[in-house]
Amino acid sequence: MTGWEQTPNSFSASAGRVYALVMRYTYLLKGSWPRLIELGYWPTVQVCLWGFMTIFLAQHTNYVAQAFGVLMSAVLLWDILFRGQIGVAICFMEEMWSRNIGHLFVSPLRTYEMIIALLVMSGIRTLIGIIPATFFAYAFFDYSIYAGLGLALVGFFLGLLIMGWAIGLLVSGIILRYGLGAESLAWVTVFALAPISGIWYPVSVLPDWLQTIAYTLPSTYIFEGMRAILIDGAFRTDLMVKAFALDAVYIGLGAYAFIALFERARREGQLLQTGE
Repeated sequence: MTGWEQTPNSFSASAGRVYALVMRYTYLLKGSWPRLIELGYWPTVQVCLWGFMTIFLAQHTNYVAQAFGVLMSAVLLWDILFRGQIGVAICFMEEMWSRNIGHLFVSPLRTYEMIIALLVMSGIRTLIGIIPATFFAYAFFDYSIYAGLGLALVGFFLGLLIMGWAIGLLVSGIILRYGLGAESLAWVTVFALAPISGIWYPVSVLPDWLQTIAYTLPSTYIFEGMRAILIDGAFRTDLMVKAFALDAVYIGLGAYAFIALFERARREGQLLQTGE
């Protein structure tokens, strides 16, 4: 009897097994708030991001023709922020996937030493990922971000990388505390900031109340500074200072959150229980 030649009873048994498995996944979804949030997360981010972009382009129809370099630079700089954040989270989750967290901390390893190692590896991974992209941008589109932004690129790189580190540490702490069911946060968290960071359009496009939130982000000042260089030919020192001041706050809060969540997980014996 083939897989399709089943008796009525076998069909009922098969349907029962399917139902049981569907219910398992349903209860798994209901018991994991990160999974529930993710279902509506991406459509909401996409609508906000491209909605604001559409508003801006409708008001400045010649923007793309005049500022191709702005859009290309924005893409490359955004990738620094994303890779800085995901680099920390991925390195940490690799230890969780391999169930190695408990083993690491049986050794004399200190929490702050792990943080430093995660940040160093994130920086290395970011450089490996972004440098080839800049060369491809020049080869395919005849655009050099090095020539376009000059020495300011170093500041922009560090500012976005530090912000990414802060988010990555916070996300890693949450994943350790709530288990691998929250690992989707590693990919989705930073994208929530994309619509309000003014990556491809000025912050002035946003509603007034959202502009207030945007100006609490280091990334907002960096992308505003990028446009000031590429459009107005002016390096805004004030924007760079504000970005690094906020970065100092963010990295401090990110490290504190990671250590606090880690210590709580250690006290509750979760270092050896890194599943869902």
